[in-house]
Amino acid sequence: MTQFSLKTIKVNLDGLNINCFTAGESGPPIILLHGGGVDSASISWGEVIGYLAEDFRVFAPDLPGYGDSDRPDVVYSIPFYVNFLEHLMNALELKQAGLVGLSLGGGISIGFTLQHPSRVDKLVLEGSWGFYSKLPYHLLCYWYTQSSLNEWSYALIAKSRKFVKWMLLYSLFGDPNNLSEELVDQVHQYLKAPDAAKAFASFQRSEITRTGVRTDLAKRLSEIQAPTLIVHGTEDPGVPIVYAKKAHQLIKGSKLYLMEGCKHWAQKERPEEFSRVVNAFLKG
Repeated sequence: MTQFSLKTIKVNLDGLNINCFTAGESGPPIILLHGGGVDSASISWGEVIGYLAEDFRVFAPDLPGYGDSDRPDVVYSIPFYVNFLEHLMNALELKQAGLVGLSLGGGISIGFTLQHPSRVDKLVLEGSWGFYSKLPYHLLCYWYTQSSLNEWSYALIAKSRKFVKWMLLYSLFGDPNNLSEELVDQVHQYLKAPDAAKAFASFQRSEITRTGVRTDLAKRLSEIQAPTLIVHGTEDPGVPIVYAKKAHQLIKGSKLYLMEGCKHWAQKERPEEFSRVVNAFLKG
């Protein structure tokens, strides 16, 4: 499995400094976009970068507000991140690339594909934001994300490592045997950061309105022309499988691969299986 290195890239978007993992010496370029919460490129993609780098040039940035990238005082939103991705690709001198997006990263990938279709070679979506016009239990989610409880919950969870582990098992891992103690420690450390909730809480307040999501990507899924693969954990509680199946119906010619028993982090639960399926799709 190919090793990868850390590269810091200066992106010309209000002077942001962006940390970006890179791997692979040849092949088409692909960009891996991680999820929200307290995620990062290394958390989401640490196990799969090496596999994908056998056949592709891989770029996995920490999104603004996450990991070791800058955390500007802005309103985080789908339009903000789509604009960021355009600048990132320009900085990397990539006219076109494949996009692999998890959760929030999936929503960014959808938004970018709709806005810049000629720059997306192929599209892979996992547990993606943007599959729905309203979240499950939408009004409850709206109330929660608009309240101070949202940020407060991060601090509360950070007080207990056992609580962190329970959270990971409840929402992200279907098989407890696939959750390493090292990952629990890594997420626990991220949660302890004083601004751990900043980016995602801002995103939720911006994008979740009382009547639905502000940037409604779901109603435009049928416009996507890029070859698309949807990878989805069958037990994902955050993005129930019904939404993935509906997106598959709407995106013409798309492929749907279900990872049985997995929750929201299928790529962490079974990285070899995930990498094999994604690699075959991107090469095909």
